[in-house]
Amino acid sequence: QVQLVESGGGLVQPGGSLRLSCAVSRGIFSFKTLGWYRQAPGKQRELVAQVTEGSDTIYAVSVKGRFTMSRDNAKNTVYLQMNSLKPEDTAVYYCNAITRLSMIQIWGQGTQVTVSS
Repeated sequence: QVQLVESGGGLVQPGGSLRLSCAVSRGIFSFKTLGWYRQAPGKQRELVAQVTEGSDTIYAVSVKGRFTMSRDNAKNTVYLQMNSLKPEDTAVYYCNAITRLSMIQIWGQGTQVTVSS
């Protein structure tokens, strides 16, 4: 089994920051693609940030310059640093990975981020 577990969500005021974590049950190099998605009420799930081996990290236009995706290979953890948060960033954020060998897409359970004053 491959599992992803997100954490770090919560309530923050506009302009604040949060760092989301995604703990993976395999080494990070077991995955071809790692990414973050989000889904707001009444909207489709959208890509926030994604990295594929051999390529630069891709960010949604709406978060570029504010969000940064990173990883710690030793801890088998992927991060999403979110700065200058806006109310429109409010959503459930999901970690996503595609396995290297089987090309299976894995989703975490999601973590709620609410930006409100």
